[in-house]
Amino acid sequence: MFTVLSSLFGFSVTFLSSQLVRADCECGYTVNSTLYTDLIETDFLHLANITNDTDWQPQNYTVTPELARGPYGKNASISNVVANPLKSPYDWAGDGVNGGDAGLQLLVRGGLPQDGLIPMAEVATARTDMLYGSFRAGMKVTGTPGTCGAFFWYFNDTQEIDMEFLSAEFNSTSQPVNLVLQSPESEEAGFNAANTGTFQVHQLNFTPSQGFHEYRFDWSPNAVDFYADGVLLDTMTSAVPTAPGHITLSHWSNGDPNWSAGPPTEDAILTVEYLKGYFNSSDAARQQDWSKRCISPSAVNATCPVPEITQAPNGNASAHTFFFSLQANDTGNQTVSGSSKKSKGIALDSTLTGVVVSTVMLLSMIWGLV
Repeated sequence: MFTVLSSLFGFSVTFLSSQLVRADCECGYTVNSTLYTDLIETDFLHLANITNDTDWQPQNYTVTPELARGPYGKNASISNVVANPLKSPYDWAGDGVNGGDAGLQLLVRGGLPQDGLIPMAEVATARTDMLYGSFRAGMKVTGTPGTCGAFFWYFNDTQEIDMEFLSAEFNSTSQPVNLVLQSPESEEAGFNAANTGTFQVHQLNFTPSQGFHEYRFDWSPNAVDFYADGVLLDTMTSAVPTAPGHITLSHWSNGDPNWSAGPPTEDAILTVEYLKGYFNSSDAARQQDWSKRCISPSAVNATCPVPEITQAPNGNASAHTFFFSLQANDTGNQTVSGSSKKSKGIALDSTLTGVVVSTVMLLSMIWGLV
């Protein structure tokens, strides 16, 4: 009996050990040698309904002209958040099912609003525990004058990281992106960061309204680095946020002649191909999940480097950017997009518990038979 149980137990230990060899990237994802424990990835080119995504919440709210700090207010409506996936699930470029650029469309409606509120669109991540990370959005902004297209991280009005595109500023010789860190100083100046040292305007060497490009910011405790198509634009080291927050994609107008201008004379569309974020979580449960799954930090593939974008995500080849969440074993214990499912990677507690229970039951059966 001892021999049989020893043999069986040896098999069980081997089996359990194989389960402890978990998914790749179990300790996280690295960007320039910085390790991040969590990820968010959404492929909007193939997402037919954003409400089926675990990561995003379309916004529905109104803001008065006074609070919007413009001659007009804002009316964020779910109806202005439009999924327009590619016609074929096998393609990575081309027209969407509704025509035009494929991806998630954020609309600002054209014309003078009858109620003083300009219809706009905004989506925000459901997770608000993002504390330092690298965040990237593949976007094509509108060329219709009179809107502000914004990709930003937000905790509050004095801790905010912005990449903003003012379509009224685009012309044959000017294609700027506005890089902003909101701070207590900018709040004191009426949320005008221009003279605070955390506002920079960078001219891009491409026309952002004529194609998709990746916009990115890497946020660490000491700095925020801004990129376009993998090229470093600027580094800011003052007013760096210190609290956890969330990512927002927004397209709006309030008629302010010194910022968004507008409203646009016709409907304006900002289109998003993807959003990727690799970050640390401030949530204690997520931190505990990481400590449980990261059992061998030095093991092969325990950490995975995030591929860098070196060209604009236009065309079938370049638009097919890398997603860990589309790999078989790279997102264990991570929440990824697509209905309400978890990653197909190893589900830490349930899988391991199932193995233990099955083994105990099997031992009991053998004991009874012997």
